[in-house]
Amino acid sequence: MMTFDFNRVAFSLFGIDVYWYALLIIAGMLLGTYFAKKELVRRGFDEDFIYDILFVAIPIGILGARFWYVLFEWDYYSQNPGQILNIRGGGLAIHGGIVFGTLATYFFAKKKHLPFLDLTDVLVPSLALGQGIGRWGNFMNQEAHGGPTDLPWGIVIDGVKVHPTFLYESIGDIIIFLILINWRKRNPDKGKQSAVYLMGYGLIRFFVEGLRTDSLYLGPIRIAQLMSLLFIVLGLIIYVIANKKHVPPYFSPKRAKEEKKQNIVRFK
Repeated sequence: MMTFDFNRVAFSLFGIDVYWYALLIIAGMLLGTYFAKKELVRRGFDEDFIYDILFVAIPIGILGARFWYVLFEWDYYSQNPGQILNIRGGGLAIHGGIVFGTLATYFFAKKKHLPFLDLTDVLVPSLALGQGIGRWGNFMNQEAHGGPTDLPWGIVIDGVKVHPTFLYESIGDIIIFLILINWRKRNPDKGKQSAVYLMGYGLIRFFVEGLRTDSLYLGPIRIAQLMSLLFIVLGLIIYVIANKKHVPPYFSPKRAKEEKKQNIVRFK
């Protein structure tokens, strides 16, 4: 059994508190960027291309995550409008971040005349890794936990032993990352990486959300569970279509020629 005995503040800089939550999210972003960059370079893109994508997707994703949270907690924020932009006070919903970050990536791909699904295929392993690391920020904040439990791995918060749901999701996210990062070495069909992420994360989050005590609701429906079901259905549709079409992943023209030559030599 674990007990919480942590200070949310990692350190103070010029009188401003820097929270562990922020540091862990940044760590997740940096590691995710590293793996996405490696894959883009393998596909023949310039090393700095990843920063062009993230410069668009990350800010929009963060704003989307905040918007999503405020939207479904409007009873509070309508009475406290001054807190809407107070992200330091907490309140980022990952489904909103994924939805808005994906929209930003779509318009980026359209502007650059690149296949959208190839970009998401590159990014989803990094997204899963970032989520897995970022969930430990919830541990430091004593949030995103479940209800009471007698299980030996329960954690104690305010004198009550509860499910460490942040840990369940973190483990699930890391497993998704490991599966995807190893699978993409075999160049799976376009869209399959994105599909597996959607189905895997949707399944994990659906069951984890059922244990949490801080869910966002639309009437009696937990929003995260509803979105998770949509993720699973969308992922299944994308996977079936990708498996039927068998479109190879996108490589830059120069890298595609090199890949073709290597395959010819490999299979002689």
